[in-house]
Amino acid sequence: MLYNFKKTFCLMLLVTVVYVNAASAQTAEDSIKAVISKMFIGMKDSDSNMVRSCFADGAFLQTFARSKDGKTNVRTETVSDFAKMVASIPKGAADEQVVFKDIKTDGAMAAVWTPYKLYFNGKFYSCGVNSFQLVRLNNEWKIQYILDTRRKDNCD
Repeated sequence: MLYNFKKTFCLMLLVTVVYVNAASAQTAEDSIKAVISKMFIGMKDSDSNMVRSCFADGAFLQTFARSKDGKTNVRTETVSDFAKMVASIPKGAADEQVVFKDIKTDGAMAAVWTPYKLYFNGKFYSCGVNSFQLVRLNNEWKIQYILDTRRKDNCD
């Protein structure tokens, strides 16, 4: 009888550990999606404070850009500059629609890949991919880095 109790207890303990680990992984993924989505909501609402709240201190953004002579270079922007740009556009004008393709985590670090289409004043503006790097600080996910591509074609 004692053997069956130990066997049942060990099995229940194993199931509980697996369930708790699966639940915490889902919670992390949901929290990561939530902070990225919050940034895009802030962008659409022209809410620079909401946008700023999504980023870690020292975070920055980069994008691939073409110069007038056709060369590809990487342009860097601070969160402050990005937030100022967000505040300068009319509410509802910028609508970046993302698809969460891939989320990878390791402890307090996450990498997220999100293809997107950007609409400005209801008209298609550009598409590409955002690559996010996030960090978990004080039990809260924050965006540390964004690198994105931008193009006008091959969006499907």
